Amino acid sequence: MYRRILVASAVAAAFLWLAPSPLAAANKDIEELQRDVAQLQDQVKQLQQSQDRQLAQIQVLVQQSLNAANDATKSVAVIQSSLQQSLQNQENKVVTPVVGLNTRIDQMSQDVRTLQQAVSDLTGMVSKIQAQMTDLNNAVKVMQAPAPPPPGTGSAAGGPMGAPGMGMGMAPSSGTPTMPASDLYANANHDRQGGKLDLALQEFSDYLRWYGNTDLAPNAQYYIASIHASQGDYDSAIREYDMVLEKYPDNNKTADALYGKGVALTRVGRRTDGAREFQELVKRFPGSSLTGQACTQLTNLGLKCPVRTGRRSR
Repeated sequence: MYRRILVASAVAAAFLWLAPSPLAAANKDIEELQRDVAQLQDQVKQLQQSQDRQLAQIQVLVQQSLNAANDATKSVAVIQSSLQQSLQNQENKVVTPVVGLNTRIDQMSQDVRTLQQAVSDLTGMVSKIQAQMTDLNNAVKVMQAPAPPPPGTGSAAGGPMGAPGMGMGMAPSSGTPTMPASDLYANANHDRQGGKLDLALQEFSDYLRWYGNTDLAPNAQYYIASIHASQGDYDSAIREYDMVLEKYPDNNKTADALYGKGVALTRVGRRTDGAREFQELVKRFPGSSLTGQACTQLTNLGLKCPVRTGRRSR
């Protein structure tokens, strides 16, 4: 644009210079016009020089901005690479030990299961050893028992009045075991489950006579009572249930004996006594599976259950 103005000014000045001037006064105007054109040309040059300087400065600033942007990009790339390397290092430091720890935990879990199995096997072995010890003690008792007198002897030890001792043909003492405790209990329980109640009753009675201090004695006493109850002999059942509760207190059949005794008492018309047994069961064994049945029995007797309880396994 400035170049067009400069060219137009030069053309105008040349035209005025070459054109004939009819008047002398016009020369002065022409000279003034020429001075104005010269000043205008000088201003245009200065403006162009100023514009060139500004463009140069802008180019320098743009170049500096480009350099700064390139430097920033490089810095971001360096930071990103450093961050990735740091994350990789942290992953190597954390993930690897965690994987190793999980492996060790799995190994420990396997070791614990193996230990539990070993403890279970050891418990079974101890139980077998205890049964064998019981059988051994019974065998020793049999060996230590005095032999029966030979047939044909008279009174072995007569008193002042000639009291007879063991006479000819009498059987040996009934306190001598005829088989090991585990076998006798297993036979009795098998006969009970098979419906041979009279035979089971005799076998459980023999078990109590010979092995009344073992861990299974409360069970044998309870099964004797339950067999009597199943046969309708409630008086005998009540008496045998009392034996469970009195001779073997706080055993694994206590709750069952309380419930069985309560049922037997109600069957013979002793409703108040039966209700007392049910209430005792609920009070002592609130979490037993028999508690709900005891509450049902109390409700049938017109009484309230002492506690509200659900059926939970013992």
